[in-house]
Amino acid sequence: MEHIRTPKVEQVRLLDRFSNKSTNGTLYLTATHLIFVESSSNNSTSAGQEIWILHHHIASVEKLSLTTTGCPLVIQCRNFRVVHFVVQRERDCHDVYSSLLRLLRPVCYEELYAFSYNPKQNDQQREEGWQLIDLGAEFERMGVPCDQWQLTDVNRDYKVCETYPRDLYVPITASKPIIIGSSKFRSKGRFPVLTYFYQEKKAAVCRCSQPLSGFSARCLEDESMLQAISRANHNSRFIYVMDTRPKLNAMANRAAGKGYENEDNYSNIRFQFVGIENIHVMRTSLQKLLEVVGSRSLTMSDYLVGLENSGWLRHIKAVTDAAIFLAKAVTVEGASVLVHCSDGWDRTAQVCSLGALLMDPYYRTIKGFMVLIEKDWISFGHKFADRCDQLDGDPKEVSPIFTQFLECVWQLTEQFPQAFEFSEWFLLQIHEHVHSCQYGNFLGNNQRQREELQLRERTHSLWAFLMSERQNYLNPFYSPAYSEAHPVLQPSTLPYHFKFWRNMYHQFDRSMHPRQSILKTILTLKEKTCKAEGTLHALENRLQQLGVAPMVTSDTPAPPPTRDQRSNPLPPRPDSLILGAPVNHKEAERKQEEEEDEQGEVGQEALESTYSERTVEGSSGTESRKQSYGELEGKHNEERAKEEPSVVSLEFGVARMTC
Repeated sequence: MEHIRTPKVEQVRLLDRFSNKSTNGTLYLTATHLIFVESSSNNSTSAGQEIWILHHHIASVEKLSLTTTGCPLVIQCRNFRVVHFVVQRERDCHDVYSSLLRLLRPVCYEELYAFSYNPKQNDQQREEGWQLIDLGAEFERMGVPCDQWQLTDVNRDYKVCETYPRDLYVPITASKPIIIGSSKFRSKGRFPVLTYFYQEKKAAVCRCSQPLSGFSARCLEDESMLQAISRANHNSRFIYVMDTRPKLNAMANRAAGKGYENEDNYSNIRFQFVGIENIHVMRTSLQKLLEVVGSRSLTMSDYLVGLENSGWLRHIKAVTDAAIFLAKAVTVEGASVLVHCSDGWDRTAQVCSLGALLMDPYYRTIKGFMVLIEKDWISFGHKFADRCDQLDGDPKEVSPIFTQFLECVWQLTEQFPQAFEFSEWFLLQIHEHVHSCQYGNFLGNNQRQREELQLRERTHSLWAFLMSERQNYLNPFYSPAYSEAHPVLQPSTLPYHFKFWRNMYHQFDRSMHPRQSILKTILTLKEKTCKAEGTLHALENRLQQLGVAPMVTSDTPAPPPTRDQRSNPLPPRPDSLILGAPVNHKEAERKQEEEEDEQGEVGQEALESTYSERTVEGSSGTESRKQSYGELEGKHNEERAKEEPSVVSLEFGVARMTC
């Protein structure tokens, strides 16, 4: 609180960046949040709007020149929210600006919100939340350890590689000297280890960093390590080595003593460059994208040209292409694959995790997706602290690598809506909390740092929170039967399959949202269907209590003919699929006469049935039962009239913060 100069500023205007609308309210500055509360005079019929912004969500604050209406203050957030305030007094604006500059740049991890956030859980509940994801059980689900792969304790104390987890899986034939020798020949000591095992073909997906080969250096232990990975798969005589970098970048690294594998030194490998750009290109691409989507007065041509010039969707396609290559190599050819980039924690994480998502339906469930992130991103040392700018560090290390991964997943959900248990709001909520630092899962750069920070004892797990709200993230189109029939997804990467993700980059811009939401409509229909089914079961139970057996029919009865159909029966539709094609008129007249005879018989039966007492099948037709059924139905109709069908609020579309 010592950094807050002015905790409350009144008569502040909030401007909508895509319209000329403005809202008056009061601005509050707390130790953790910036809060804007709409004045009651703006909307007297309902409660005032509140906007809560975590300090750590704020990426930049800009104080513009003083105008006749006040001093503008523009805040851009890491979750792509942009708020534009106009403060009447320039001094108040400067105080808020100065306070935010200090609050959004914590100097140590203990200043992050996760260390003060308290969801009112005891220590046991906190520990249960952290135990929700068990990576040892995940490898057992894959079928590891097995006769070819084993758990090694070589990195139990982080002595071989401090950015890897403690528990690592390697081929059985890889001895400790081979592992240690390979680690010395790999950048940051990140030697080849198992990340996914495709049980059906006994093929493995391994990951590592680039070799320190330079122009001619070689390492026998590293060559033996790749040989061990190849021998662990009896279904293929070679392994693929995927270098996710552009070839030009990899060749440039040779001058720095790094580079890529020489096929002359490594037997039985097939080398493949993929061509995903580095973190600096991705950061610039996102900045260009945000400039385009944040402009108000662009023409359609300027918008499309700007979107193309940003290159963002082109990068999304490159990552997806690499994942498809990986999945085909494993599932179709049955070959093991070794994936690496420069240091093995950015592009490698993207390709390995997205490839596993294509191959394994489990990762397309809510729980499985959490496991996938925990394994390929958190455990294997993606630098969340640097890439997401958690502390006041080097801005050149910031890059939207994880955001790209989430968007690749969303693009897949658009192509395969039945294959994913979760909706896009699940992805948005994860993205929200990666940058909020409200939970401890994504703090730090690797597992060793997280253990030193004692995050399990001092913070809470995001996965427990998401599982508690699991119903909010279910995809109404999800079909487990579809996943069983299509365990491996084969997406298309033709250009027209890639879309702009409006709900990610315009999530908080209400004027940009569609007037009707398909997801909202489907969820409402499903809720009405559930209520109708519940009413049906209640009526069936009531009938059983009255001793009335429900009517069971094998076929759905046809609807009664309308008045127009009875008076003027339509002629039969021609069998020809071509409109206007000649039809045999005699045959048409014969069919019409047969249908008229059948309608006459049905009409005679209906006429006869009116003279007999109408009864439900299995009932005696007494008046008391009719009355009981009528009363039950009447009560139900009254209840239905009282209850309004619950509709998913538009607020549900916004990734919510729990404070």
